Formats: sequence, C-alpha cells, structure tokens
Amino acid sequence: METEPTLVNFEYALGALKEGCRMRRRGWNGLGQYVQMQQPTERSKMTAPYCYLHNTQGGLVPWVPSQGDLFADDWELA
Repeated sequence: METEPTLVNFEYALGALKEGCRMRRRGWNGLGQYVQMQQPTERSKMTAPYCYLHNTQGGLVPWVPSQGDLFADDWELA
C-alpha cells in the first residue's frame, strides 16, 4: 500500500530547499517540475544562494515564488 506524500507550507519547503531537497507543489500543472536551491561556487557568477525551477522541458530557469506559492500548503518533496 502506497502512502500519500506529506504536504507542507512554504516555510517548511524553504527549510527543505536549504537542506538540498527538491520541492514541488501538488497544484503545479507540469509533471516533473521542481524547485531546487543552488549554492554558488568559486566558478559561479552568482555570489548568493538562489532557487531555480526544473521545468517540464528539462530546462533550468531562475525561480522566484509567487504570492500563491508563498501561502500554499501543497508543497511536497520531489
């Protein structure tokens, strides 16, 4: 018997991102989409951590949460 994934709020999701987890929203339309946080390295042009979205086409694009994302309670591990 398969168990339902635990759904969490953005505060928990952000903590999980900081720990290196991939997170997604159950309410997102695209299968396979998820958000992940990147820590800059010495080779990176970025100097601070940032989030990116792995989209349905397999691309990686910068991501900033929307108001809906911030207040949603349907975040889960990807």
